[in-house]
Amino acid sequence: MTSLFRARDAGLACGRTETGVRNSITDVPGVRVGHRTLNHGGIRTGVTAIVPPASNAYREKPVAAVHVLNGFGKSAGLVQIEELGTIETPLLLTNTLAVGTCCTALVRHAIGANPDIGRETATVNPVVLECNDGFLNDIQALAVTEADATAALDAASADFVSGAVGAGCGMSAFGFKGGIGTSSRRIALDDESFHLGVLVLANFGRAGDLRLPDGTLVRPPSAVDGETTEKGSVIIVMATDIPLGDRQLKRVIRRAGAGLARLGSFWGHGSGDIALGFTTANTVLHDERAALIDQRVLNEDRIDLLFEAMADATQEAVLDALVAAGPMTGRNGHHRPGLADTLIQLRSTGTPRS
Repeated sequence: MTSLFRARDAGLACGRTETGVRNSITDVPGVRVGHRTLNHGGIRTGVTAIVPPASNAYREKPVAAVHVLNGFGKSAGLVQIEELGTIETPLLLTNTLAVGTCCTALVRHAIGANPDIGRETATVNPVVLECNDGFLNDIQALAVTEADATAALDAASADFVSGAVGAGCGMSAFGFKGGIGTSSRRIALDDESFHLGVLVLANFGRAGDLRLPDGTLVRPPSAVDGETTEKGSVIIVMATDIPLGDRQLKRVIRRAGAGLARLGSFWGHGSGDIALGFTTANTVLHDERAALIDQRVLNEDRIDLLFEAMADATQEAVLDALVAAGPMTGRNGHHRPGLADTLIQLRSTGTPRS
């Protein structure tokens, strides 16, 4: 299950569209999420896995797209997604200096299911996305191992926890404790019910810039000296069961930027802000023999429904991460307050938030 205290429990619902049952990326049938959290000594880090429905993503590649809002990042695998419009491994989220380790784990995972990789057939494109958790985490310790990445994959489930878990363990956002958040929207098309779900790794935003859905600004109780620029990163992963082409997916995931802007982010110079989306409704078979293949796509006269859902779900997923995370003290006594505690205190005292 996701965190017991979430954005909507704090009165932070976003938009008009109905959510899925879980209000989670796993409302998209078959999508699963798993965590491996490392929280000991000066270590505050981990790995989060997003696993598509196919039992073998290398053989059944979901159609996908990526959009880079600001490219101050070290993610792996994005170039091939841009070129071919598919993913062929689960997605791993982690800290910046653990990208290589997680790539190796994904390669081993793919080879285990496909012994022909790199020999009788093509190599594999592992996809790992990252944020820098070095304020709370001793990132130089290189604590994440291949076994941690594998554990996150093995833990993948429709029910998962949000907040300061997995890759989100050591993340910060808007001067508060950040982390993993999620939200979904239900969309009706031709009398069928579909879902668009978002998961974020929130580690971005300048302290004092956070804007709530009612328009008020919330500042952390104290800001760290020198934190006057917007830096960090945010990773947005979108999954849907609506049939889309990779061009349409890119159009949809671009609207993550609208959700981030509503929160007060302007994608600063030092921030790596990346959106990746995939559909479970269209796949490309690795061993396809036909010269021509069929795929369903959305009538783009309806695509505004997805644009709105993407913006709303992104905005709410970030708030979900902030509310669920709670306060944390990490490396060298560095501390981040929790947004939920701050909201409770402000609402009980009536102290202005802006």
